[in-house]
Amino acid sequence: MQGADKGQAGRLDGKDLHIGIVQARFNDAITGKLAENCIDELVQMGVVRKHIEHVTVPGALEVPVALQAMADSERFDALIALGCIIRGETYHFELVANESGAGVTRVSLDHHVPVANAILTVENEEQAWARVDEKGRDAARVAVEMANLLEDLL
Repeated sequence: MQGADKGQAGRLDGKDLHIGIVQARFNDAITGKLAENCIDELVQMGVVRKHIEHVTVPGALEVPVALQAMADSERFDALIALGCIIRGETYHFELVANESGAGVTRVSLDHHVPVANAILTVENEEQAWARVDEKGRDAARVAVEMANLLEDLL
């Protein structure tokens, strides 16, 4: 392989990028803070605020269909999934966590668009709050880095 290694340094320049964010409203205080941190980090990396489209859906199971609509539009360089699934006493936690995760991955692979998955899957609310700041910012960094990497590769 000749030339520079593409993506090696993880280019975090977002100035020319258009980013779509889908936020689940279930556990809204947590997901709202995820979104706030994510958007702040995107702007810090140079993404123009008007190039960030932020929509909300009822819960984590609805996130993939909104991501798919955004991907279908071909207006976005990367997408971000935000949500919070807290384990309860039934199998519902596993169902929602597994199906939302699979749906997010499917959108990314089917549409060849990076999707940063920041749908928290935690045992309790305390664990969610402990992760909300870093995961929101991390999702932004992943989206920008992967959008730049795919641009370099394609």
